[in-house]
Amino acid sequence: MTTPLRKSLYVGFAGLSIIGTAAACAPTTEAPSTQTPATPEGGQAGSSSPSSAGTSSSTAVASTGASTYKDGTYSSDGTYTSPNGQETVGVELTLAADKVSAVNITVHPSNPNTKKFQGEFASGIAAQIVGKDIDELNVSKVAGSSLTSGGFNEAVEQIKSQAK
Repeated sequence: MTTPLRKSLYVGFAGLSIIGTAAACAPTTEAPSTQTPATPEGGQAGSSSPSSAGTSSSTAVASTGASTYKDGTYSSDGTYTSPNGQETVGVELTLAADKVSAVNITVHPSNPNTKKFQGEFASGIAAQIVGKDIDELNVSKVAGSSLTSGGFNEAVEQIKSQAK
C-alpha cells in the first residue's frame, strides 16, 4: 500500500471517528419545558419550580406515606473521568417529600471543553429531574453531555446519604 493511500485511509477513519463522537454528543430530541442556562463564567444554573415535563411517564414507587429522606437542601461534588482527566461537578438538590424540588449545578471546568459540556448539562438537568423521586434519579445524558452525568449520579448518591 502506498504512503498517500495509507494516509488517506487514516484521515478517513479519523473523520468517521469524529463524526461518530459528534453524533453521540448531539442534543436529545426531547425538548425540556424550562431551561436555566449556566452563566458564561461557569456559575450556577437551576430551577426552583417543579417542571411537569417527563413526570407523567415515570412510574410511581409504592409509598407507605412516610418519607425516606429529610426535606432540605443538600450539596455534594461528584467526580468523573473525561478525555482531559479527572473532572468535578457540584450538585445542590432541594428535597421535599423525597422529590427533587430544585437543582443547582456548580461547574468546575478544567478546560474549555469541560466548561462547554458542564454548562450544557447545567442548562438541561432541571427539566429532567425536578419533580422526580430522588430514588428514581439515574441520569445518563443531558443536553449532549454524557460524561458529566457520571459525576452527577455520584453526587446524588452522596446526597442520599446526607438526607437519611
